[in-house]
Parts: sequence; structure tokens; C-alpha cells
Amino acid sequence: MFREMRRKKQSLSGEKISEILNNGTSGVLALSGDNDYPYAVPLSYVYDGSSIYFHAAKTGHKIDAVKRNNKASFCIIGQDDVVPEKYTTNYKSIIAFGKIRILDDEGEKRSAIEKLAVKYSPGDKTDREAEIKKEWDNLCMLELQIDYITGKESIELTKIK
Repeated sequence: MFREMRRKKQSLSGEKISEILNNGTSGVLALSGDNDYPYAVPLSYVYDGSSIYFHAAKTGHKIDAVKRNNKASFCIIGQDDVVPEKYTTNYKSIIAFGKIRILDDEGEKRSAIEKLAVKYSPGDKTDREAEIKKEWDNLCMLELQIDYITGKESIELTKIK
């Protein structure tokens, strides 16, 4: 169903993929947008070991796209070091493919926003609770359930190991 990576020796291990997912702060969510044009939007996210969560407004291009077609991909660049003298970059990146859904269940929505809030403000429980309460009525949470994930690094980085 999903294409295998052509340059297999550049593929990242599951451990390295998890490291990028856990340490990254943003990525690009790709959806099927209006008039079948791709719609790619940069987003903050949190990964819980099996799914990726995002927050969104309750209306807009992203939500319309999710409602129309639940297939999505999410790309994170974990490293991107330009090496000008060699006309290349040393990079690591991952792409997750899966189905995305709007969390309608209050408990799932609360759990997802908590995970996201803890990632970006880990030591601030009091203000976090107040902020979640203030934004709750306008908050939409999305879950990307991962069907397939792949990671790749530049050939130069494979030689360093």
C-alpha cells in the first residue's frame, strides 16, 4: 500500500524516528484541500507513541479538508544543516501517513490538549489549566492515527556512523 524507500541504507531506525517525533516542535500536515489542490500547513504537535495530535480552530480550510478526506501525511525535519562547500545538506526527516479525525469525545479531546500543553509548557500546571478552560469552547483537537511511517537521513550522515 505504501511505497518502500528506494535508498534503504539511508532509512532511519524506529528509535531514531521516535526521537525525531518526540523532540521536534513543528511539522507540516498535508491534506487534500479545495479543488483537489494539496493543502500543507505548518503545525505544533505532540506524539504519544502511537498517534500525533494537533489543535485547530473549529472551522477553516484545515477542518474542511479533514471532513472531506481523512487521509493525511505529516512531515518533520529533525535536522537540516547546510554544508555549502559540498553543495548539500545533512538532514534527517520523517513522514507519517495515516487517517486524521476530529476528536468529538470530551475525554479524548481533554487528554489530547493536556499532552500538547505539557509538551510546550511542562512545568506550568496552574496557568495551563486556566488557558485550557478559557479556550475550551473554541478548541478543536485532531488525531493522526499512524498507518505507516518512514524516516530518512542524508547519505553523508550514514557514513558518520
